[in-house]
Amino acid sequence: MTLEDDVDRTIVSALRADGRTTLAALSEATGLSLSAVQVRVRKLESRGVISGYRAVVDPEAMGLPLTAFIEITPLDQAQEDDAPVRLKDLPGIEACYSVAGNANYLLLVRVASPRELEGLLGQIRRTAQVSTRSTVVLQTYFEGRPVEAS
Repeated sequence: MTLEDDVDRTIVSALRADGRTTLAALSEATGLSLSAVQVRVRKLESRGVISGYRAVVDPEAMGLPLTAFIEITPLDQAQEDDAPVRLKDLPGIEACYSVAGNANYLLLVRVASPRELEGLLGQIRRTAQVSTRSTVVLQTYFEGRPVEAS
């Protein structure tokens, strides 16, 4: 799943900046015909380079002003490492990352209040049989920033 050339990079960069970019705009940016751009976009989608399109929504506007990162570590190192499967349906967890270091996973969560965070922490501990360590975000300066392929 890599980009084939500079045309692919241009298309992906434009779509990352604005997922609603038109084929006409992509055609202009790449110098390709509309049909050639459409074929390129479809190939990028079928190869999994472009895995979807979504709206970027302000969590505060959705009533979720509190963001936190939660490190989780199994209580028993011999237990099956299935925390992502156990936690996938808990509301409030936006992302789960496998990480190197002291913790096994890092969760990105968004909730309405400190009390809701406390409740979610309890659910995480009970559901996955893990210990947790939390870091509450005070302010987000940037997030979801496009990173260009090298």
